[in-house]
Amino acid sequence: MFRGRKLLIVTKHGKERVIADLAESALGVECIVADEFDTDLLGTFTGEIGRPGDALETLRRKCHEGLALYGCDLAIASEGSFGPHPAIFIASGDDELVMLVDTLNGLEIVARELTVDTNFSAATINSKEELDHFLQLARFPGHAVIVRRAENDTTAMIKGISDPEEMDSISREYLEKYGSFFIETDMRAMHNPTRMQVIRRATAKLIERAGSLCPACGTPGFGVTSVKAGLPCSACRCETDSTLSHISVCAKCSHTVEKLYPHGKNEEDPMYCNFCNP
Repeated sequence: MFRGRKLLIVTKHGKERVIADLAESALGVECIVADEFDTDLLGTFTGEIGRPGDALETLRRKCHEGLALYGCDLAIASEGSFGPHPAIFIASGDDELVMLVDTLNGLEIVARELTVDTNFSAATINSKEELDHFLQLARFPGHAVIVRRAENDTTAMIKGISDPEEMDSISREYLEKYGSFFIETDMRAMHNPTRMQVIRRATAKLIERAGSLCPACGTPGFGVTSVKAGLPCSACRCETDSTLSHISVCAKCSHTVEKLYPHGKNEEDPMYCNFCNP
């Protein structure tokens, strides 16, 4: 279905470096980059432009607007969200979505990689000692940072700082001029190698899913679309919040497959039961 076609990578942040080789070798496509499409118009991490919808809506719009601009029928793009991890509350999380859109065959395939493997952080800096501590945690200079006058202030903002001498000069100037300044990790992919590898892992998941065919109609992209809780407690047999089954639904013909006990166990330890261990 994909072999021999052109695949448009919709990015202006260098993501083709981790997407193109995987896609070309696995799908047999020829990758081209949508370098004339300004994806920042659909939102920036630094707040100058707000994201028009949630991550999935923005990602879908990114793919379709890129396809329209280039006159293509096959596109791939990613969209990242950063903040507290939804399950590990003391850690920051990188939630990456990657989407493949095939308008020729009416397909949309999505994969997700959620991880704590990120340097996402920010701080108000009042001294060189505070700056040095932040830069170490931010994995600087291998990962770039952004400096601005204050949090949520888009004036006097400098992005993509990865040179120690430049960082020293800017910090001295801002401390002298403002007394303090706000610093944050630059989460744009080309300035953040850790994020780039998360995008690569999400792309690998997407390609694996693209190779999974619906057992009823043969459409690519068949995979888990929802998770059903209710694994019974081994002591009281009440339903727990643990996973009972994975449900896969074909986006084209709606054929549904439910796989029970996907984690290899048919009951849950009572310590995870809300009745036995409230």
